Amino acid sequence: MVWCVAWSFFGTEVLPGGNLFGLLMIFYSAIIGGKLLEHIRIPSVPQLPPLIGMLLAGFTVRNIPFLSNYIRINNKWSSALRNCALTIILIQAGLGLDPQALKHLKRVCLRLAIGPCLMEACSTAVISHFIMKFPWEWGFLLGFVVGAVSPAVVVPSMLLLQENGYGIKKGIPTLLMAASSLDDIIAITGFNTCLSIVFSSDTILNNVLASFRDVLIGMLAGAVLGMFVQYFPSGDQTRRPVKRAFFILSMSLTAVLGSQRIGLHAAGGLCTLALTFVAGMNWSTEKIRVQRIIKTTWHIFQPLLFGLVGSEVSVASLKSNAIGICVATVSLALLIRISFTFVLMCFAGFNFKEKIFIALSWMPKATVQAVLGPLALETARISAPHLEPYSKDVMTVAFLAILITAPNGALIIGILGPKVLTRHDPNSISMELTEMELH
Repeated sequence: MVWCVAWSFFGTEVLPGGNLFGLLMIFYSAIIGGKLLEHIRIPSVPQLPPLIGMLLAGFTVRNIPFLSNYIRINNKWSSALRNCALTIILIQAGLGLDPQALKHLKRVCLRLAIGPCLMEACSTAVISHFIMKFPWEWGFLLGFVVGAVSPAVVVPSMLLLQENGYGIKKGIPTLLMAASSLDDIIAITGFNTCLSIVFSSDTILNNVLASFRDVLIGMLAGAVLGMFVQYFPSGDQTRRPVKRAFFILSMSLTAVLGSQRIGLHAAGGLCTLALTFVAGMNWSTEKIRVQRIIKTTWHIFQPLLFGLVGSEVSVASLKSNAIGICVATVSLALLIRISFTFVLMCFAGFNFKEKIFIALSWMPKATVQAVLGPLALETARISAPHLEPYSKDVMTVAFLAILITAPNGALIIGILGPKVLTRHDPNSISMELTEMELH
């Protein structure tokens, strides 16, 4: 009956070959893939992230001829859904920033958030320029796609270690969770700047200045809206967390989608981050309830996001040596990132084993790559078809980066954490503030 009602409203869209039919197929395939991976349990080995199953489900649907013939999704539909997913990721990042943790870990947190991301972006640009024959602007665009760490992998793993008391005396789980949100902000801002340079006929200087303009407008608008949501709805109203979550979602979606329509591409994302961070500063315990509501929304968009990313990669269209070159690019840049992260953690109050753990924990990639990877491809299809080969390579690298680093990162954190981090009683040590000042 549900299908009949949908057919009466949307007609051919719910039939094989229609947009709704394709989305539902990918959505349910991704859910099944994630659930199957959740049920694969290996003794003494940490649970793999379900998003890997979702990614592979989308990839499988695309590369089975019988299914792929009936699954066609319009670029506008997939682009809108990815932007919605990006908005939810940015909301979670903004709400996930803990002002107290940032205050106590500010120096090392900024070092960890900015340094490895920029180093991996630059090293990826150089490697892709010489190995993949990318132009420099495409190399830096690719660098910011793969330069972000994934909170979807890092945060659950760190929460598990924190609950069991590992590394809490020096605030290692808190440090990594706080820095992961800032790391994503750097990567998304850098990507938007590079995207405007690649697809614009204007000079690089004008594009950079336009990006700074977007950043300023986005931050100011977000701060103003955040202060408004701090005090509205008022304290005498019921179900305030639900209403606040609705306000944040509606304002953020308007900012992200609306900024693209008026040409302020980088403003929407930063507006969302500033809005959620400023609003959350005055919510105390109510902030957790809002985060839970946003997380529920993410559970709906996560299968769509990773299923759509997997469905963009076609085995038939890959060149014979493309996978090897893409894997080499990801691996070399990753080695540089890990080494640089280790160096940055020197003189920060950590011992050798802790520095190794932080460096290896700082490699998983998933959500940001799943959103940013296809954006260049969609932009090329709409405005510059002659650049589509480069954008397809960016998409392939993003897909492989998720496939390589997300499961390995989760396994490394789960196995290495209890072995190298010192355990303390969580009840006797504050989980948010460190006993020793990190520099």
